[in-house]
Amino acid sequence: MTWTVETLNEVVENELLSLPVDMRARFVRIAQLIESVGLENVREPHVKHIDDILWEICMKGKNGISSALYVTAHQKRVVVVRVFVKKTQKTPRKEIKLALSRAKEVIHDKH
Repeated sequence: MTWTVETLNEVVENELLSLPVDMRARFVRIAQLIESVGLENVREPHVKHIDDILWEICMKGKNGISSALYVTAHQKRVVVVRVFVKKTQKTPRKEIKLALSRAKEVIHDKH
């Protein structure tokens, strides 16, 4: 079974769509990499552990950096729960809290 990458819901899909084109393209490339070689074979600078069950897909563009925070779910699924443009390298605590709150939906539903 291969990995799939998906967004939690329409809100997260819209967050992704609001990114600059080059960052969206980077997200798609990293998602395709995860799906083709498996999440366990993708490491920094593409993905990194953030907090507890939360991981990050890192995207750089010509105007800065953005982040797609995700959790893993049953059946080898990467579920993106928050997408935003970062002001600094460090992920803001409020973004982590929001992502963990949204992640509860994935954990409780056992998709």
